[in-house]
Amino acid sequence: MYRDPRFSGIFQTLGGPAAKPPTLLQKIVGAVVMAGVFVLALTFSVALFAVLLTVGVVVWGYLWWKTRAVRKAMREQMDAAGGRGPGAGGAARNQGLIIEGEVIREVRVEDEDAPRRRD
Repeated sequence: MYRDPRFSGIFQTLGGPAAKPPTLLQKIVGAVVMAGVFVLALTFSVALFAVLLTVGVVVWGYLWWKTRAVRKAMREQMDAAGGRGPGAGGAARNQGLIIEGEVIREVRVEDEDAPRRRD
């Protein structure tokens, strides 16, 4: 394998002795730097969250304000179709009401004394 003499220093450094273990002062400085980076990252994340929350509230308020005419028209249409205003009758009041649930079917049970039909 051919080695370029210009890069021989790189290969000598890679094959050098193992690194020395860090001293107590290096460990303390490393811990302080790590804590500082953590606090800085936490500060930026809280600031970013506050900005995103503010932008979200402003966008929601803008959309709410711009759609107020549509909501008013929908309410008036429901009131006109369903008669949900004061003084509306009971049958007319339930016209626009939707209730979710099970469908129950009434079945009449014939008397046991009555003769049964045979088809």
